[in-house]
Amino acid sequence: MSKKGKEKNTVNKAKHSRLMKQKTNKVKSEKQQRKEKLKAIIKKANEQNNDLNDSQTTDK
Repeated sequence: MSKKGKEKNTVNKAKHSRLMKQKTNKVKSEKQQRKEKLKAIIKKANEQNNDLNDSQTTDK
């Protein structure tokens, strides 16, 4: 059975799918960048903590 009423709009389908891909890629890249920033912050904090602990143990 065919669809009743207004004909389905397929003109903007390619444009819509392209924009949706852009959106998902943007979200993925932002998520990846956040992970990398957090890893860098954690690494830096761990290094500072280790340096602090090393200096305290050598002072004794």
